[in-house]
Amino acid sequence: MTDGDYDYLIKLLALGDSGVGKTTFLYRYTDNKFNPKFITTVGIDFREKRVVYSSKGPNGAPGKAFKVHLQLWDTAGQERFRSLTTAFFRDAMGFLLMFDLTSQQSFLNVRNWMSQLQANAYCENPDIVLIGNKADLSDQREVNERQAKDLADKYG
Repeated sequence: MTDGDYDYLIKLLALGDSGVGKTTFLYRYTDNKFNPKFITTVGIDFREKRVVYSSKGPNGAPGKAFKVHLQLWDTAGQERFRSLTTAFFRDAMGFLLMFDLTSQQSFLNVRNWMSQLQANAYCENPDIVLIGNKADLSDQREVNERQAKDLADKYG
């Protein structure tokens, strides 16, 4: 696909505490690479990916294929960058709200991020995906599946 060759443009903003793995998650998704080193994001970063979404027709038959251009905005989780990152909330079409399954505090802070979203997002009920990251570190897990599901249900 060339630059203008897509049917839909979707802008998603990744939010969450510093160190929950936003940058690594997005890098893994866009480039299929994993960097185990922690490099803090300063302000905001940007990644892109093109995907093809195939809809289902009647009776499960293949429907139309849509070319989607994803713009994935990676925000700094530190408090000192909060005023900068909230400026990007209004341009986002949806949010990837992340917490670290090995950090109860990052999970508890999801409520603070939800407050920020509700105050600064483009609409009253934005599209949000809640992501519990670092599931591969099961021996260090502090947030259980029930807690995460309850929170996801609470916020819809």
